[in-house]
Amino acid sequence: MIYLDHAATTPVHEDVLKKMYEVEKETFGNPSSVHGFGRKSRKFLDDARKFLADSINAEEREIIFTSGGTEANNLAIIGTAIENEYNGSHIITSTQEHHAIMNIMKYLQRKGFHVSYLPVDQNGQVDIRDVEKVLTDQTILVSVMTANNETGAIQPIKQIGELLKGHQAYFHTDAVQAYSLVDMDVKEMGIDLLTTSAHKLNGPKGIGFLYKNDDIVIEPQIYGGDQERKRRAGTENLIGAVGFHEAYKIASAHRRENYAHYTHLRHLFIQTLEEEEVEFAVNGDINNSIPTIVNISFPGTKIDSLLTNLDLSGVAASSGSACTAGTIEPSHVLKAMYGFKSDRMDNSLRFSFGTANNEENVVEAAKIIANTVKKLKGL
Repeated sequence: MIYLDHAATTPVHEDVLKKMYEVEKETFGNPSSVHGFGRKSRKFLDDARKFLADSINAEEREIIFTSGGTEANNLAIIGTAIENEYNGSHIITSTQEHHAIMNIMKYLQRKGFHVSYLPVDQNGQVDIRDVEKVLTDQTILVSVMTANNETGAIQPIKQIGELLKGHQAYFHTDAVQAYSLVDMDVKEMGIDLLTTSAHKLNGPKGIGFLYKNDDIVIEPQIYGGDQERKRRAGTENLIGAVGFHEAYKIASAHRRENYAHYTHLRHLFIQTLEEEEVEFAVNGDINNSIPTIVNISFPGTKIDSLLTNLDLSGVAASSGSACTAGTIEPSHVLKAMYGFKSDRMDNSLRFSFGTANNEENVVEAAKIIANTVKKLKGL
């Protein structure tokens, strides 16, 4: 199998597994215990927190470990909204956010909050002028992802942060896909809340973090003990934090070369499709997107047939949308970009590159894809 679905999850790096095993084997104390066993565990947790805080120019106390990006998004958005609703009930987001954001917004709307959904252009990008248009004195939160999980489109995060300076609204960004690929400086970019997840950068599943500016008060979403400075109860996932620490250490050490490598693989992939003379169109602007993701429309095909046949031929890809009981839900991201009448929602696949890829298997995958498309179209 050739794995082209790194945007969904990534294989855990061998050095990460090794480090996690060492700590799991030798360090079993509860990090909240005051005895020696607990203090030893606490040291690993504190080191991970400090390293990850430094990665975005934050303070150690501003990092809250969670079970992943979804929980971090819930804590950031619901926690901030509930705690600050006395200042207003208006929230701004975009029409192409991850379902971990979109479904939170639907929940808050049922609770009486008003949500404005920013449109995106055909490149999948938010216009800063649209943010300015809907911003009011009742706006308490703006949430726009750093890079889209289906198209890779990079959003004007720094400009939004600049716009919100002096406004009461807090700024949240879901950086799950971009973290480790794009330089993130929460102070310079005006970001108040930022969410990440380790399994997108060759770390373990089940661990993420929320950066929360010290000035923000949030309503906890999980109640219990006093862990994470009373912001997220539950015994800390020490092994997950250690894995996250190690994964980001590896990713950050090779950031520039990884960025160049994935850019090259994406170019090679598209070039091979062109050489194979298959009809296709890239969704969005690859010149303003993270290099690990490319979303491609194959006119005259259907997503379900494409995915099934590619899987049988040894290529793992994704539609970038939910697949339940054999039915594929149209992409809300592509709908936001091209409109509900566009056939791109029915014939587009997401291919995402990572450590499981090299020049040879990317070229091979592109040839298999081209042959599959031609076969399905009867060519």
